[in-house]
Amino acid sequence: MNPKLLIVDDDEEIRTQMRWALGREYTILQAGDRPGALTVFRAERPLVVLLDLGLPPQPGQPDEGLAALSEILAVDAATKVIIVSGQGERENALRAIGAGGYDFLCKPVALEELRLILQRCFYVAALEQECRQMQQILAADEAFEGMLGASPVIRSFFESIRKVAPTDAPVLILGESGTGKERAAHALHTRSARRDGPFVAINCGAIPETLLESELFGHEKGAFTGAHAQRKGRIESASGGTLFLDEIGEIPQPLQVKLLRFLQEQTIERVGGRQSIRIDVRVVAATNADLAKGMAEGRFREDLYYRLAVVKLTLPPLRERGADVRLLAQAFLRRFAVQFGKTGLSFDAEALRALDRYRWPGNVRELENRVKRAAIMGGAKRLTAEDLELPAAPEDGSGAPLGLKEAREELERRMILNALRTHGGKVAPAAAELGVSRPTLYELIEKLGIPRE
Repeated sequence: MNPKLLIVDDDEEIRTQMRWALGREYTILQAGDRPGALTVFRAERPLVVLLDLGLPPQPGQPDEGLAALSEILAVDAATKVIIVSGQGERENALRAIGAGGYDFLCKPVALEELRLILQRCFYVAALEQECRQMQQILAADEAFEGMLGASPVIRSFFESIRKVAPTDAPVLILGESGTGKERAAHALHTRSARRDGPFVAINCGAIPETLLESELFGHEKGAFTGAHAQRKGRIESASGGTLFLDEIGEIPQPLQVKLLRFLQEQTIERVGGRQSIRIDVRVVAATNADLAKGMAEGRFREDLYYRLAVVKLTLPPLRERGADVRLLAQAFLRRFAVQFGKTGLSFDAEALRALDRYRWPGNVRELENRVKRAAIMGGAKRLTAEDLELPAAPEDGSGAPLGLKEAREELERRMILNALRTHGGKVAPAAAELGVSRPTLYELIEKLGIPRE
């Protein structure tokens, strides 16, 4: 079904012309006066309204149209109202925009200009609606230690956390660098019966091999040069809670044997000690390395892998999370705006498009860093692609300006890609979101060269 467009004009001939001109792209709703417009608007809730300022009983004055504008926005402030009127004086334009109008056009209207403005309006309105829906979804579930997301892939990951967290089963979290593996481990801890115990994290790849054994297992006084006192290791410190072993793929082979023994027997011996110490701890490990390759090459023990990966969870990279990129960017921007005393910061349209185009090799960590830098260094309220240090050029790399046909196809391509990403590549719900039939969406995918996978 095509998106709904309400045309409010006292001239029936103009309404008919608009219906004929725009009827193939939109479901046209009509009204000739303010009461009629409010009745239709409340019943149909169109995203966009074309509103004539000169309405009866005083068609020569803008007051009735301005009153209709105010009442429409009172019902739904997110509605995009485009003022189309012969009342083209600057004062009336400013009054209409100041009262919440999205744009202002003077009669006679250039049809191609109107079509472009309508495309932009519906695109922005659809994005804002999607964002509100995401926020509603997220408001119902805030217990993931700051892990935000509404895409199907990340919601599936959250559901896996819900299932496995209440158990004591060891968990291996796989994912690229910067996807949020430690946050996921912390979410497993806070949703478990061990939530009141300690959460102890250690990055196995960041500590020299000569010190890692002591960091994990602790040491007795005099165990080695510089061991002037007994010291508990991270495993012992985590007793009663959760131990998070980040970058487990970097642990050296001699320590893999000792770690395996701990996982099998739930006991440790400190370096230089002879006493077995029983430990009650849940182990969560994470890596961005290819452990299957490591096992095949003899660098990682197969028996240790199966002890750690009783449950295996995979965090999706940011490039596969669709509209979550914008959701996270907006959340980071709100946080940094408060932190740096720069209230009212927002992204301009090209910055949002640049966020969508970029592949995010550094994942959520990179997105957070780019937004933070832009919030600090940006010189205006509306941050640009340049502030984010992202390319603003078209994806083909050419800096040439787009013609009308190319601009329309580029807009269609982005909307279709966003919808497909949001719905995990499923065509039926993506078509419903876009307001087209499945066969039409398949035709557009073929026409625009969008990869089926």
